[in-house]
Amino acid sequence: MGNTKVLAVKISSRIACDTYRIQAADPYPHDYDATLQRNLREQEGGIRPAVEGRLPSLDGYDTVLLGSPIWNVRAPMITTTFTENFRGETVHPVTTYATSGLGTTERDYTASCPGASRAEGLAVRGEKVDGADTEIEEWLRRLEFLS
Repeated sequence: MGNTKVLAVKISSRIACDTYRIQAADPYPHDYDATLQRNLREQEGGIRPAVEGRLPSLDGYDTVLLGSPIWNVRAPMITTTFTENFRGETVHPVTTYATSGLGTTERDYTASCPGASRAEGLAVRGEKVDGADTEIEEWLRRLEFLS
């Protein structure tokens, strides 16, 4: 299981929420370096990779916790494909990273979903996700998702 999925499971086990896994119609390679190279090409070209299947309706949701890894200081371009559907939601970026924290997600999500508002995010270093329980719970309390 990847770091971002582990983080999503940890969050969803603590709060009542629906989850949706964003997957590319053309899957990313299993090789990390090849994935980074593809993502860099997508970033440089402003490419919006297609999402596998139908995107879920966000009707009835006012808050979205949007999880992703950070590749090349940014969330994968496929998250932009997803965020362009947002209209009035509050978006909390949730990232796993090696060196970049939230990277440029705050700027990118503000630009790609102008009808939505961006709020406090959570960034967890990938190799520390397994031990991030306290950090996750503190963040969820600040957001008033946990009492």
